[in-house]
Amino acid sequence: MLNSLAQEFSHEAPVTIDVLLARLIGATIFCGLIGLEREFRRNPAGLRTNMLIGLAAAVFTLVGLQIMHEFGDLPNTIRIDPIRLIEAVTAGIAFLATGVIIYTRGDVKGLTTGASMWLSGAIGLCVGFGMWVVAFAATMIGIIILWLLRKTEVATGMKED
Repeated sequence: MLNSLAQEFSHEAPVTIDVLLARLIGATIFCGLIGLEREFRRNPAGLRTNMLIGLAAAVFTLVGLQIMHEFGDLPNTIRIDPIRLIEAVTAGIAFLATGVIIYTRGDVKGLTTGASMWLSGAIGLCVGFGMWVVAFAATMIGIIILWLLRKTEVATGMKED
């Protein structure tokens, strides 16, 4: 039994444990920054939601990398398409984001919150793949759009969620 347990945890991984942890924590922090702005606005998808979305996207990405690593070079195996992973994550987040969009009396609310959730998923995917520069840039640009441009909307009288 001890031998089978040791074998279970002896899989060769495409990333080391420290890289894996850095990616999971990084996705959580970056997406937390996006969620923090939503939290200040008291939106339904705030800090925890965006952190969990980014974390989940990074986990799915790391699982995809592991699958490609484990089975990618074996003969008689089906080739794994990493684009399907990205599509599945974005479709799942789009489904969640749809839940925060409300249309009543000709007014749409929640679009920006839904878009921030989608952005958190993209950031999580980037971090999961190790694309730190893209993830950092997307986080900073997202914060600028959410926070600074909101001040412009208030000053001009435009209203968005």
